[in-house]
Formats: sequence, structure tokens, C-alpha cells
Amino acid sequence: MAPNHAFAACFAAAITSLLTAADLPRKITADPGSPPSDAVVLFDGSSLDAWRHSDGRAPAWKLQDGYVEVSPGTGDLVTVRPFGDCQLHLEWATPAPTKGSDQEPGNSGVYLMSTWEIQILDSYENQTYPDGQAAAVYAQYPPLVNASRAPGEWQTYDIIFRRPLFSESGEMLRSGTVTVLHNGVLVQDHVTLAVQPATLDRMPLLLQDHGQPVRFRNIWIRELP
Repeated sequence: MAPNHAFAACFAAAITSLLTAADLPRKITADPGSPPSDAVVLFDGSSLDAWRHSDGRAPAWKLQDGYVEVSPGTGDLVTVRPFGDCQLHLEWATPAPTKGSDQEPGNSGVYLMSTWEIQILDSYENQTYPDGQAAAVYAQYPPLVNASRAPGEWQTYDIIFRRPLFSESGEMLRSGTVTVLHNGVLVQDHVTLAVQPATLDRMPLLLQDHGQPVRFRNIWIRELP
């Protein structure tokens, strides 16, 4: 063994000997098609116990066949439990066929900390303004590409969210950021979110009632350190 290789091997062995179980990454399981073992399952198709309406009412959305469907006019749903930094997975489908144009067909949204909206919309052929189409950070960033599927087909969002951090005096220490994969395609790449007033560390996740019978299923979230 060359001297430099021998030194590197000895150094690595010395570092390894100093590691304890607490230094090693926490072990989880992550089977294909299932939530990771450390995820909080918000909706598995069987119950809406993790949700309520913004005014505290029990959910009035339609629960059937493993999905929940917006009952237009009943109001947004929010999680009972608040969340901050997170990895979020959800699946959604617009009606088929959709009705209307622009911002009407299949409109809903998922709001991180009840504040920043990732738009849900039929954007398969429907035309609207760029930062208002599906997978946009609404009114801030259009998606990098349009990865939308046809109306009625199930679609996925996988979202990594980091909330903004503020000092006790209200000074922003870290901007909020979000990364979004739409149907497995990167559409928001660690974009910086528009500054909002200082908020709590955690706030509920919100699903929007925008008057359209959008469906949701398989919603889970992982809190990030």
C-alpha cells in the first residue's frame, strides 16, 4: 500500500472508532409505494381524523373509494397538527372532464404553513398565466416544465419545504424555500419564497376549496430537522 493510502486508511479507521450510534443516520424503512416509516400519514383513504375545516368544523368533503373529494362551498381543510420544515407527498386528480377555462378547471391548491400555495389546476391543455398553472408557486414562480396529466388521471406532488427563520426582533435569518416534483419531474428547484410577516414555527397544512370537485389521496408528511 502506498504511504498516502496507508495514512488515509489509518485516518478513516481512527475516525470510525470515535463514532457512536448517536453519530450515525437514523434508520428508517422506505418501501416502494408506501410512506417512509417516520412519516405522519395525513390521509390513507380511510379517515379524515387528521383534518378539520378552518373554522374547526368536522370535514364535510366527500370520502369514498380511498380518496377525498372537495365538496364545493364547504370550505378549506387544514391539518389538526401544525407543521414547519417538511417533506410532503400527496396525490390529486381534477374532474374529468373539467369545465371552464383559465383558472376555473380543477382549481385547488396545497398551502404550506397555510401561507404559500402550490397550485393545483387542469393544465393539460387548459391555458392560463404561467405562475397560475399546475405546480406553480402561485403568483411567484411558474413551473420549469408542464408535467401535467390529462383530467381525471392521478398526479403526484413531492415537496421539500424550508420555512423562513426570523430572530426575536423580526429580522429574517433565512429565506423560505421550496422544491417541487410534479409526477416525478423537477418543476421548482429550491426557489426562494416571497417574504411574509414573521410567523409561528409551525402552522397547519391547507387544502383549498376553490369550488371544484378535486380529489386527493395518499397524503403523508415528514418533519425535517
